[in-house]
Amino acid sequence: MTHILDRPVWAALAGRHAGFAEGDGLAKRYRPDVIPFAAARDDSPECLAALAALPQPGQAMVLIEADTLALPPGFVPIVEAPGVQMALARAPTPIADERIERLTEADAAEMLALATLTEPGPFTMKAQALGAFFGVRIDGRIAAMAGERMQLTDYAEMSGVCAHPDFRGRGLARLLSIFVTHEILARGQTPLLHAWAGNTPAIRLYESIGYELRAKMRVAAIRKA
Repeated sequence: MTHILDRPVWAALAGRHAGFAEGDGLAKRYRPDVIPFAAARDDSPECLAALAALPQPGQAMVLIEADTLALPPGFVPIVEAPGVQMALARAPTPIADERIERLTEADAAEMLALATLTEPGPFTMKAQALGAFFGVRIDGRIAAMAGERMQLTDYAEMSGVCAHPDFRGRGLARLLSIFVTHEILARGQTPLLHAWAGNTPAIRLYESIGYELRAKMRVAAIRKA
């Protein structure tokens, strides 16, 4: 029996994020202007065909699932790589810092620029529609940020954790990771996150604040031919 987190995109779109879903009972995707994630209910030919029918020619989707990843027909891979899924095993000590502020739609362009520079994962101008984001400013600039993305019934995904290269080495990513972790815990959900398997510094950071590996994941960005 598979765990609900083995197909996190499907679990989110079939649950708390149903309002962002396009598709049916066989395959779903987030509205592409919000985030490019998509998932089939399972790997049956019917579900993969339904997944393949969601985007228009030339549009891209991002898939993330545990262990193996079945690609829908008629798509070409852009990126395919191993990832990890981590869930909180022990809560870190809360940190109070008056520099932390809630980011707003007025910050969207600067947030997108920071995410484009640091590549924490897929990010769009409407990323804040999925969950709250928080940041620390230095000299009027967003020096670091972190927020939430996929929402499941009992879990919430921390995402978008990044620090501008000009401000690295100051513990800002750690600070904001702990803050967002406690925001999720306060709602009674378990925090989880995804990272590239080769991103050792990020994985070590998350381990140091109480996250543990739950599953090895496969991640693929694909485009409809």
